[in-house]
Amino acid sequence: MGTGTQQKVSSTKPTNEIKSAVIRFAGDSGDGMQLAGAQFTSTSAVLGNDIATLPDYPAEIRAPIGTVAGVSGFQINFSSESIFTPGDKVHALIAMNPAAFKAHIDDVEPGGIVIANESEFGKVNLKKAGYPEGFNPLDDEGFNRKFQLFKVPISRLNTEALKDSGLGAKDANRCKNMFALGIVYWLYDRPLDTTVGHIDSYFGKKKNLPKVAAANIASLKSGFFFGETAELFPVRYHVAKAPIKAGKYRKITGNEAVAMGLVTAAKLAGKDVCYCSYPITPASNVLHALAGMRNYGVKTFQAEDEIAAVCSAIGASYAGQLGVTGTSGPGLALKSEAIGLAVMIEMPLVVVNVQRGGPATGLPTKTEQSDLLQAMYGRNGECPVVIIAAQSPGDCFDSAIEASRIAMQHRVPVILLTDGYLGNGSEPWRIPDHNSFEKIVVEHPSDPETFQVYGRDEKLVRPWAIPGTPGLEHRLGGLEKQHLDGNVNYEPENHQLMMEVRKQKIERIADDFDPIEPYGDSEGDLLVLGWGGTYGAIFTAVERARKAGKSVSGLHIRHINPMPKNLGDVLKRFKRVLVPELNLGQLRLIIRGRYLADARGLNKVQGRPFLVEEIDQAIDLMLQGKYGDREYLRPHQGLVRLEDQDYDFTSIDGRPH
Repeated sequence: MGTGTQQKVSSTKPTNEIKSAVIRFAGDSGDGMQLAGAQFTSTSAVLGNDIATLPDYPAEIRAPIGTVAGVSGFQINFSSESIFTPGDKVHALIAMNPAAFKAHIDDVEPGGIVIANESEFGKVNLKKAGYPEGFNPLDDEGFNRKFQLFKVPISRLNTEALKDSGLGAKDANRCKNMFALGIVYWLYDRPLDTTVGHIDSYFGKKKNLPKVAAANIASLKSGFFFGETAELFPVRYHVAKAPIKAGKYRKITGNEAVAMGLVTAAKLAGKDVCYCSYPITPASNVLHALAGMRNYGVKTFQAEDEIAAVCSAIGASYAGQLGVTGTSGPGLALKSEAIGLAVMIEMPLVVVNVQRGGPATGLPTKTEQSDLLQAMYGRNGECPVVIIAAQSPGDCFDSAIEASRIAMQHRVPVILLTDGYLGNGSEPWRIPDHNSFEKIVVEHPSDPETFQVYGRDEKLVRPWAIPGTPGLEHRLGGLEKQHLDGNVNYEPENHQLMMEVRKQKIERIADDFDPIEPYGDSEGDLLVLGWGGTYGAIFTAVERARKAGKSVSGLHIRHINPMPKNLGDVLKRFKRVLVPELNLGQLRLIIRGRYLADARGLNKVQGRPFLVEEIDQAIDLMLQGKYGDREYLRPHQGLVRLEDQDYDFTSIDGRPH
C-alpha cells in the first residue's frame, strides 16, 4: 500500500462518498475474472483502502464453457475503515455471461448494481446456464425492480475498441475483462495507473507481445471512458483511504505469507528451507512461491507423490535443515504414516495443510475446516503432533515462523492449518522490521562422551545430531526405541514410558504460550470460540453484538495442540459457549471432551466462509436460550440450524435433513 497519489481522471458525474463496497467479478474460468479482481485489489491497496478478498474458482478443471459449474468469481471488500471479511452482501456484480449472473445474483443486496455483459445473453448461453427457453433475466421486471441493472454489450464494445489493434478476433476477445475492469474503475473512482503498469511490466517480459499489451491497455481505457460518456450510470462512488497504522504495506495472500514465513524462520535459525511437495489445490501456490526464492537458500522438490514428498522433507530435517511439506486434506491422509515416523524418531517437520472441502476429492477449490480431527488423531497409535491454525492471510506469515520454531526447537512435527479462503484470499500486510525478529536458537550436539540418541533436556527434547558428526553415529527408524540409547526395544514398560514422554513433550510446549484472554469482557453470558479462518467473521459479529449492548465476548485459538493452559478457566467464566466452524463440529467435540463445557455449534460446509450475518443470528439465538428447541436461522445463504443434539448442520437446499 502506498501513498494514494495516483493520477485520477476528472468526471462530470456526481460522486457519492461511501465507507465501503463489495464487488464481485464473475464469468467463465477463461474470462480473466481472477486477473481483473486482483488488479482492482492492487489499485485499492495503493490508494490506501483496507481490503479483504475471496477468490472463487470452479471445482472442475475443464467445466463446459457457459455453464454454472464453470463460473469463476473474485470478490473484494474495500473500505475506509478496518475490515476483517470479504463482505456479506455484494454491492456490485459484474456478470460476464448468463451462468455468472445465475450463480451470483442471489448474493447482490437489494438495490445493488448489476453490470451484465449483454453481448453474451443469447439463446445458446441462456440454455447452457439452465434458464427456461424464451426467458432472459435481463428482461425480467422482477430483476429490474430489485437491482440497478445495467445492460452493457461488453464483448461487442471491446471488439470495436480493438478493431485496429492487429489482434485476431479470439485474442481481442480475451481483453474483454479489461474493458469490464475499466468500467468498474470509473464507477468507483479508481485510477488506471497500477493496472497499466502491470500490463506493461508483464508483457514486457515476453517477446513479440507489444500488440497484446497495447490492446489490453486500450480495452481498459475504453471501458473507463465508456462509463463516463455512456449516460448509463447516474453517479459514481468513492471510498476514502483507511486510517491504517503507518508503515510499508503490500498486498499478500495466505499462501505467499506461508512461503515468506518459512524462509524467514529458516534464516532466523541459520538453516535452509527444503520444501518437498506434490501439487494439490489449493496448496500449490506455496510451492510456486518458494520456487522463486532460490536466492534465499530455498530448495524446492516436486515429488512424484505425497508420500515421497513428506519422506523427503523428513530426510532434509535429518540432514540438519528445515524440512517442510505442503498439501491439502487428501494429501495429509497419504502422509499420515510418514508423519508417524517423524513422531517416532522425534525429528523436526512442518506440514502445511491448506484445507479444502472433502471428503475424498470433495470440493477441490472451495474452503473448509474439516481436517482438524485428522490433524489431531489421523495416525495409527498414540501419535501426538503440534497443531497451529492461522487466522488471516497476513497471520499465515507469523504462524509459519512459529510452526518452524517449535518444530526445530522441540524436535516435533508441526501441522500448520490454513484453508482455501486464507490461502487464496488477500489483505494489506504491514511489512515487519527484520530487526524485530528473535533468533531461533537451535543447538546440535558434538561431544560423543555425553551424546545419547534419546537423552533429553528439561523440556524432554532429544538431541538433533547432524549426520557425519564424528562419534555421533546412530540409527533411527519406525520401530519403538529404547529410552536414552535409541536401540530397538519391544518391552512393555519401555513402550509405556516412551508413549508418555512423547505426550508430555507436546504438553510442555504450552509452557511457552502466553495466557489466552477473550476480546471483550473476561466473563459474561456468551463466549464465541473460534479457530482458523473464521476469525474475521467472528470478530466482526462479536463487535457488533457488543456495540448493541449484548454480553458477548470472543476468543480465537491459534494453538490447538497443545491448547493454552488457561483455556479451561476462561470457558468457565461464561454461561454459554458458541463454536462456529466450517465443519460439522470438530473443535466443539474436542472442547466438550477435554473441558466438559456445554459448547454449542454453528456449522457450515458449503465451500464458503461464514457470513457475519450468520454469526449475528446465532449469537441472538444463543442469548435467547433457544438453541435447544430446533429454532431455525435463515441467513443470507442457505439454512443454519443450532440444536442440542451431538451434531449441528447446515442444509444446502433450504430444507432440513
